Formats: sequence, structure tokens, C-alpha cells
Amino acid sequence: MEPESQPSTFLGLSVLPISILSIVLGGLLVLLFFGDYFKRKRSEVQTIAKPEPNAAQKPSKPTQPISKKLHSKSHSHATEKDQSKRHHPLDVNTLKGHGDSVTGLCFSSDGRNLATVCADGVVRVFKLDDASSKSFKFLRINLPVGSHPTAVVFSNGASSLVVAAQTLSGSSLYMYEEGNVKTASETKQQSKLPLPEIKWEHHKVHDKRAILTLVGTSATYGTADGSTIIASCSEGTDIILWHAMSGKIFGNVDTNQLKNNMATISPNGRFIAAAAFTADVKVWEIVYSKDGSVKEVLKVMQLKGHKSAVTWLCFSSNSEQIITASKDGSIRVWNINVRYHLDEDPKTLKVFPIPLHDSKGSTLHYDRMSISPDGKILAATHGSTVQWLCAETGKVLDTADSAHDGDITGIAWAPKSIIMAGTSSTILATAGADKKVKLWVAPPLHPS
Repeated sequence: MEPESQPSTFLGLSVLPISILSIVLGGLLVLLFFGDYFKRKRSEVQTIAKPEPNAAQKPSKPTQPISKKLHSKSHSHATEKDQSKRHHPLDVNTLKGHGDSVTGLCFSSDGRNLATVCADGVVRVFKLDDASSKSFKFLRINLPVGSHPTAVVFSNGASSLVVAAQTLSGSSLYMYEEGNVKTASETKQQSKLPLPEIKWEHHKVHDKRAILTLVGTSATYGTADGSTIIASCSEGTDIILWHAMSGKIFGNVDTNQLKNNMATISPNGRFIAAAAFTADVKVWEIVYSKDGSVKEVLKVMQLKGHKSAVTWLCFSSNSEQIITASKDGSIRVWNINVRYHLDEDPKTLKVFPIPLHDSKGSTLHYDRMSISPDGKILAATHGSTVQWLCAETGKVLDTADSAHDGDITGIAWAPKSIIMAGTSSTILATAGADKKVKLWVAPPLHPS
């Protein structure tokens, strides 16, 4: 029985190493498999966390040309913009700060103050110490809520002014004047100057019709007392004459010409003239009493000669001539210093063709005109264009085709010279729908 036990023991001993060897080999295979798996996973994580240098540089290469392209385009756009905005040689300054379209402007009698009215409901009075100044001090006056100013005029030097405004109920007039003079102690206590106060106001002065023009002058003719009189012209056919300081109505006239274009007063306060729907211009005389007040307003003459509606007119500085512009393409200079009470008719002194044409060669009409204080230069506008003419010959002295980035809404010469860079200069002001007021120096009469 003993020889049989040896083979079983040997078999048991031979099976054990094989089993252990199988387990060891299996473990090694598992370790190799998982080791390779974790190695690949760690490599992927490292690739995400730390991109290769080449991969990081690839997206940056195309960004540089894009950046340069944008910079180049922006620079090119700025260059084109600068070229289009180059100043006209006569353009000396721009009064900014208006919040909307500037609807009117007016110089004070000494030329040192320029009042503007704006669709933002604000009146601004600029102090023009030097026309070439980089900035201008101005007084801001807010109109009553709901008032949209259309015109402004100084009523007594630079201390008061009258503003025309349109409201839902119709046209209104407001007279602003500086408050009571403060004592020295009160002035020290008050850091800011008091704003002008409303001294008088009138509403529905032309019913619901808008006021087209508002013109004032110091009445010096005959027995006039030198006080300021104002004429308001509605878009209808009526014109009202006012006493500026009191707000009293001196008189009114009716053009009976369907629709007014504008009206103005002669510088000496003697005549009122109106441009309306028809080709004729009617002229009235303001008759003064011995005490200086207005006695009556009489129609005295009619200017006949144009073939189409007169768009604008202005008096010469001596009040003896009227310059008219018509849709018939002509400018006429009239002598009104005639004995009309003896039925002597006004005479046409000169006729000039309007030297402004569109791209097709058709003559354009003038929207507005203003004669320089010395009577030598006529400034006129059409749309956004300003043109300067020799009043004696009608020759074009200069033209600014795009004086404003929109229609020109007002034009006025300073009644006296203004300092510009140390030199006295004749200055023209224009207002526009582009929220700007521009100052222009007069062109030379004999350009080189």
C-alpha cells in the first residue's frame, strides 16, 4: 500500500506550482492592461490641461492680421471723415451744445451777444468776446414746458429779449429781462447771476398759426422815441407790431396774399415790408406821434416787377433800399426813397440773376438773405448752402456748398465788427438743423 501513496503526493505537489503560476501570470496581465489604460488617460488629461505649444500658437496667428485689418479700416474711415469735414476758409468757429435743431438766432445791437433758440426748448445767449475763441460762455434760459421756440430778438440792448414759441394752443411771445440789480453784499452771497425773468407774455397771438419771423429794431425815424419795436409775421397773412418793453400792440396789417413767407422792419423803424405768396411786395409806413409812440400803420407802396413769388427780402442799412429774391430766379434792388405821397413809384435799380444752380443747371431760389452792415456783401442761403455776393455787381465772392449738415434755419450779420484773433472782423452767423451755429468771416470784395 505504501508504494501507491507516493504518486498522489507527487501529483499534489506538481499541481500547486501550476496554479500559482497561472495566478501570477493573470495578475501580471491585469496590471499590464490597467497600467496602459491609466497611462493613456493621464496623457489625455495632460493634453487638455496643458496644450502643446504649437496648438496654442495656431489660433493666435490668424488674429494678428484681423487686428491689423480692423485698425487699418478704422484709420481709413477717420481719414475720409476728416477730409469731408475740412473747414471752409471763411468758417471761423462753431457754437455747439444745442440739443436739437437750432430754429433761430439774433445778434445784440453791439454784436457782442448772440441769442439762439433751439427745438430742445432752450434759449442760449452766447458772449462773443473773440470769434476765434475755443469756448464761449453762455446764459441758458428754459422756456415754459410745452413751448417750442421758433424765433428770438433782442428788445433792449443785451439785457432783454423776446422769444416766439409754438404751443398746442397756438403762438406765444415771452419777454425775458434781467432781474432787479443786486447790491454788492447780495451779489457776494449769491454765487450765480439771477436768470432773466418773464416780464410779459402773450398767447394765441396769431391764433394757432406759427410765427415765421420775428424782427426788432430801435425806432429812430421822425418823432420816434428810440424804443425797440418788433414785428411778428405769421404763416397766415397777418403781421403784428409790438412795443418790446411793454408788450403793447402798436398795430397790425394784413398782406391779403394767401400766405406769408416773411416780414421785416427797416433799420430806422420807418417801414414794414412783407414777402408773400404772390410776386408783389407790399410796404407799410409806421407813423409816429409827437410823443414818440406809434400813431398808425399805413400801406404806402408796392414793389412790382418779379414774375413769381418773392421768397425773402431785406432792407439796406440806410433804410432807403430793399433787396428781394424771387422764385423767378432773380434778385432786385429797389429804391424806396420816393415821394410816394405824390404817387411816385419805387424804382428798380438793379436786377441780378441768382447765381446758384442744381446739378442739371436749373436756377435755385434763395431761402434767406442778409446784407452786411456796410451794405457791400449780400449773404444768401439755399438748403445747406451759403453764398456771398457783391451787392454792387451781383458777382459771387464765395460759396460754401455744405455749410451745415442739414438745412440752414437762420442767418444774420453782426451789426458791428467782432474781435477775431486780435483783429476786428465782419462776422456772419448761420443756424442749422444739425444742432450747430457757425461763425463766418466776410470774404474779400476783390479776391486775389
